[in-house]
Amino acid sequence: MTSPPVWPVILAGFSAFLGLYATQPLLPLLSTVFAASPLAVSFTVTVPTLAVAAAAPVVGRLADSIGRRRVIVGSAVLLTLAMALAATAVSLPQLIAWRLVQGLVTPGIFAITIAYIHDRWPPERTGRATGAYVSGTVTGGFCGRATAGIVAAAVSWRASFLALAVLCGLAAFCLWRFLPSEPVSTRRPAITPPRRSIGRLLRNRPLLATYAIGFCVLFVQVALFTYVTFHLSAAPYGLSTAALGWLFVVYLFGAAVAPFAGRWSDARGHKVALAGGLTIGVLGAALTLAGWLPAIGAGLALAATGVFVAQATASSYIGAVTDEDRGLAVGLYSSCYYIGGSVGGTLPALVWQAGGWTATVILVMAVQVSTYLLAAAFWQPVSRGRPALHN
Repeated sequence: MTSPPVWPVILAGFSAFLGLYATQPLLPLLSTVFAASPLAVSFTVTVPTLAVAAAAPVVGRLADSIGRRRVIVGSAVLLTLAMALAATAVSLPQLIAWRLVQGLVTPGIFAITIAYIHDRWPPERTGRATGAYVSGTVTGGFCGRATAGIVAAAVSWRASFLALAVLCGLAAFCLWRFLPSEPVSTRRPAITPPRRSIGRLLRNRPLLATYAIGFCVLFVQVALFTYVTFHLSAAPYGLSTAALGWLFVVYLFGAAVAPFAGRWSDARGHKVALAGGLTIGVLGAALTLAGWLPAIGAGLALAATGVFVAQATASSYIGAVTDEDRGLAVGLYSSCYYIGGSVGGTLPALVWQAGGWTATVILVMAVQVSTYLLAAAFWQPVSRGRPALHN
């Protein structure tokens, strides 16, 4: 099997995450525009992520039936329209409704591209392709936040959504034009009832462990980058909102490293790559306990890198251990991944109130260690000749 060009896969990741978190830098502005509380405007972030978790298994089942490429390209087009229509909202509930639509169509790109990679790339190269895809998601998430913030400050919040829609539309056109079709043999009519397919996947212990690992990965990322803002906005640091926004620049370190993580998992195995990423993440989290601001920044860069290495490795593994209902399997993983992010944004609040940043970091490090223990206990070697099933 020859490998297709990797850049359309990177572009798919970019478009999937371009708008998902784009309202984060806009929350204070939206609170003023709509005379709404911070909690109310935060739903522009939480509602689309919960929609991703709810829609991912359904979209995965659809892609198994009609083809991955159709779902990826169609979802990119629908995402472009939803972004553009968000600019027409005249109230906060309308904006949240369009954000809900964005969340519902995002899994058609995010989850299905992972399954697509395992259809189009030979087994010995899927890790590096998945790593490149994760780099695209990281870059898209950063560019979405940056574009929204810059355009909203210069023009208006509506213009920021239009700018994102233009970028997403260009990506959708390129995906339609250049994303190769997957082999026809991978398109199977959905003969098995959905309940039976889900039951079969949930009896697969390596898959269950991978779902739990996905939960932990996004839990760590959201917990660290949510509560470090409270830590750094307080004395003795007193960082401004603009300065806190620049913390997300450290994501770009992860974007640069993720492709190498994919090559690492191809060459050394998924457990080794995951252990490396989690080790980097634990060291980075520990470094944020330093009182020196540059050391905290370096720690966040290491922590973000560890998260993206773990995400690339887990995404590669889940595609490698399934062949039937692969889209559904990845969809279930996506649901657990985003549920983990939601919990990571709320549960650490109790720890933060009890013990501050130190207690929060200890919680994060405990989750990182638990992530590796899950892989050590349940992940099995992957056959390079064909995907291996472990039911």
